[in-house]
Amino acid sequence: MLAMVVSIMGGVWLLLNPYISDFEDNTNWNAANGIADRLEDRIDVAADSPDGTGIRHKLGMRTSMLQGVSNLEIWSISADLQSTDIVKISDYNASSFAVESVNSTATKVVIHNQNGITEYAIDQVSGLVSHNSQLTDWYVITVLNDNDEPIHRSVKYTISGLRIITSLGNGEHEIYLINNARIEHFADSAWEISKFPRVEFDNLATGGVRLSIILTNIEVNGSLGSANQLGIDIISQGSINPFSGQCYNIRYSLTNSVAPVISPQYDDQWLAEYTLNRASGTLDEFTGLAPFERASGYDGITVSSPGQPIYFDVSINEVVVEQ
Repeated sequence: MLAMVVSIMGGVWLLLNPYISDFEDNTNWNAANGIADRLEDRIDVAADSPDGTGIRHKLGMRTSMLQGVSNLEIWSISADLQSTDIVKISDYNASSFAVESVNSTATKVVIHNQNGITEYAIDQVSGLVSHNSQLTDWYVITVLNDNDEPIHRSVKYTISGLRIITSLGNGEHEIYLINNARIEHFADSAWEISKFPRVEFDNLATGGVRLSIILTNIEVNGSLGSANQLGIDIISQGSINPFSGQCYNIRYSLTNSVAPVISPQYDDQWLAEYTLNRASGTLDEFTGLAPFERASGYDGITVSSPGQPIYFDVSINEVVVEQ
């Protein structure tokens, strides 16, 4: 009789075990998404707070691990600040870059990076700027004319973020929180983007159009890990606003290193309306985000606004997360 009971119980266990594992996986996945929701809310609050202020938050990380991940995205943004010239900055290396000015109004540049603000002259023959600034994680280059008026600005910014790792029956599940976006991956599935970076295009009631880009960089001090009650501080490190007002010849692009499929999906999302108008033959009247050169968006994205002024706003928020 005892052998029969043991045999029956073993059979029941074998029958129910896959369902129990699936239930546990679903519970752990839901918990990881709840953690991601709370982190996004707190990061948004901290990003909008004054420099040096923030919040303390506790997370139940019984089945997940929280990590910082560095240098996941590189954003390049540029625009002319006046309509009197078209400026392009190119040929970067460790000690120089070239400034091309169609109407030859560019005379010097101001470089703002993590080391401060420096000014350099532009060689009026070659267009070269020789410098000793470190153009690494981020910089803002402003081109001035001979009246010290800004006529062009170029920005490069490297974005870091957070990763939530949860062990499931079929492998690790990952959630990346990068720059206001959420990217998710199961071990046996394709990458999914449930939330995109904050790039907003609007038609203004007063006339003209506006493109707004909000970048959020999350730096992690020390390690985070996992714990039943993981306490973390989320602190604002201030923000910079390189563009605010009417601009011309706008161009932005990004490279996301989480997976090769992410950047093309971003471009497809932003160029969806352009693609529809191209298919219907109505591009002459199209107003919205458009490819800078090649239709794929590989060369970057600009704004198409026939006859309308473009207002361009860019905010870069910095947040620090630490135990």
